[in-house]
Amino acid sequence: MAVTTAPGAAHAPMTKEERKVIVASSAGTVFEWYDFYLAGSLAANIAATFVPGTNDTAKFIFVLFGFAAGFAVRPFGAIFFGRLGDLIGRKYTFLITMVIMGIATFVVGILPGFDTIGYLAPAAFIACRLLQGLALGGEYGGAATYVAEHAPHGRRGFYTSWIQTTATVGLFLSLLVILSLRLSMSPEAFAAWGWRVPFLLSIILLGFSIWIRLQLQESPAFQKMKEEGTRSKAPLKEAFGRWSNAKIALVALLGGTAGQAVVWYTGQFYALFFLTQAMKVDGTTANLLIAFSLLLGTPFFIFFGWLSDKIGRKPILLLGCLIAAATYFPLFHLIAQTANPKLIAATENVKIVLTADPAQCGTLFDPVGVRVFTRPCDVVRRTLATNSMHYELVPGAAGSALAATINGAPVAMPETDKTGAALVAAAQGAGYPRVGDPTILKQPTVGGVLTDGRSLTLIGLLFILVIYVTMVYGPIAALLVELFPTRIRYTGMSLPYHIGNGWFGGFLPPTAFAIVAASGNIFAGLWYPIVVACMTVVIGFFLLPETKDRNLEDWH
Repeated sequence: MAVTTAPGAAHAPMTKEERKVIVASSAGTVFEWYDFYLAGSLAANIAATFVPGTNDTAKFIFVLFGFAAGFAVRPFGAIFFGRLGDLIGRKYTFLITMVIMGIATFVVGILPGFDTIGYLAPAAFIACRLLQGLALGGEYGGAATYVAEHAPHGRRGFYTSWIQTTATVGLFLSLLVILSLRLSMSPEAFAAWGWRVPFLLSIILLGFSIWIRLQLQESPAFQKMKEEGTRSKAPLKEAFGRWSNAKIALVALLGGTAGQAVVWYTGQFYALFFLTQAMKVDGTTANLLIAFSLLLGTPFFIFFGWLSDKIGRKPILLLGCLIAAATYFPLFHLIAQTANPKLIAATENVKIVLTADPAQCGTLFDPVGVRVFTRPCDVVRRTLATNSMHYELVPGAAGSALAATINGAPVAMPETDKTGAALVAAAQGAGYPRVGDPTILKQPTVGGVLTDGRSLTLIGLLFILVIYVTMVYGPIAALLVELFPTRIRYTGMSLPYHIGNGWFGGFLPPTAFAIVAASGNIFAGLWYPIVVACMTVVIGFFLLPETKDRNLEDWH
């Protein structure tokens, strides 16, 4: 399959039809991301409604599993809907994905809780999450392919960069709606019914998205291929059953989307997780900080998409991965020092040492949050990690019981203490802050955030993380579209994108937490995105082709 080079003629202004294509594709995708992120942002309320009892661990496991389920099935959605898009067209396929996402989200809003329908409630919620993940797996590839196939030569990076803003705008929109509701009603009302409102609003967004997308025509590249009778009869087999195409998908994954995904999730999701779980910043303050950093950073998706039309997709993507990997540790140290200085001081001044038989200490990796830990060594390490406490694990004699010291003094751990609460209390007595400590950043209003020096410092640091996100994510859609011919483009680009973002990126928070719990260092989880980003830099540098000058029109 020959690939011609685009002419270097001057670009004509964007036409009315092209603007409609970008607006319709972007708006619909914004709404889909909005739907998808609600489950993560409202995890605590969902767990309280759908999981019985007062066991916080069980609720946390349910939340992690529900969130991970949506990410895990994304590649399967990419395979199914990608094949459909290459067979019947881009327009109708991403109409289907949008309807599935919107209905599944609305159902969560009206789904009765455990008190009403018992275990059917959590099962139904997981089913909705699976549908959302499948739909999202097909949505992105359709939108990106559709826009790219409408874009003129030399402007695909700029045109598709509008699609790249949608994930961040969707997240921002979900945070904005949630924060507005939280600030306009009592905590009791929000917990009882207010958390359902963002899910119910999705039906309005769905109606608008369907209306605007029904006005679109099929992409010219697909329409031309259809008229010429050159459509693939077996897109999956052609895309992944032939080594020439499968090799491109593998390079796109390891040399492109894997690194892009971990940088994206670190800059948005892991940063939020780090603030709330590790630094113990309250959820409202953390969401406000993330929202403002996203608001400042979002225009740079467009900038880097535009720039990739000038200098190429590859150098911007790989440079973003490289800079992120080189600066994550100092940036997150500054975030921690600003958000919770007492905790950082404690990690340096309070030395916790665990001594245990190595045979009684297992791996703490729990990617979907369903493992149950019973051995004291594992339980206590997870407890310390949950409380953001540094520790050192020292090998003990075979058969010896778990023992602990703080600054050299032994700490009694009664046999009745199955969670390590006594050790946590002793560490707090030695200098670690308790939840709600007045030294932890807390600015629960917009005005408070915008007038507080510590909050503004954190917004600046988070903004830097978002800039990394825009560097790697702005050009990626154009790059993926240009790697594959029209006949298998939807299928070919969707799978590496969603394996990268659904698995490498989606499982970043639980993987990082497992590393933190196993190492005893709250910053150790950063090694996961750093290693993956560096892998992408090396593989991408040697194997990923530059694609900005490829002509898609005659490449079937």
